[in-house]
Amino acid sequence: MARIKEFDRDKALDLAMGVFREHGFDGTSTEMLVKAMKIGRQSLYDTFGDKWALYRLAVERYATAETEAHIRELRGSERAIEGISAMMDRVVAEADRACLGVNSICEFGQSRPDLTEVHLAADHRLRHAARECVRQAQDAGDVDRSASEDAVIDFLIASIAGIRIAARGGAGQEALQSLGRLALRALMPR
Repeated sequence: MARIKEFDRDKALDLAMGVFREHGFDGTSTEMLVKAMKIGRQSLYDTFGDKWALYRLAVERYATAETEAHIRELRGSERAIEGISAMMDRVVAEADRACLGVNSICEFGQSRPDLTEVHLAADHRLRHAARECVRQAQDAGDVDRSASEDAVIDFLIASIAGIRIAARGGAGQEALQSLGRLALRALMPR
């Protein structure tokens, strides 16, 4: 009887996530996945299902980790504006690594309800934390009060996506830092 090869499921999922981050769903072959994950094709199917199921799990894992990281930054400073700034600084610092969240939205939009569900759950969590932070920053006079909390949050999320897309398109660190600073400046009271 053949011995079943054991592997760390979470580590394999992280490795698959890296491939999907770089190549997207359509650009990733099953061969690329099994090579990166260091598992056999049958192990991939037995453990994760098909390529789409693996992709969805990778996007969900990525979205959860990114959302938690954003929330930590938002809540990690005494002043709310410093938390917002820290979140943007983190985005700029890590923008050279492909963003699976932004890339999956660009690749699929809302055409896949199961993937849209993942994005909406992460978006809801981030918006909830950001709303509290934006409200505090507005109350402190650090963020323009004439804009609604939702408008400020929409702008921050669009800025994050824009920075990540600019990085993917080849923008250098100086340009990305400038985008981050301009986004923060746009929030200031007039």
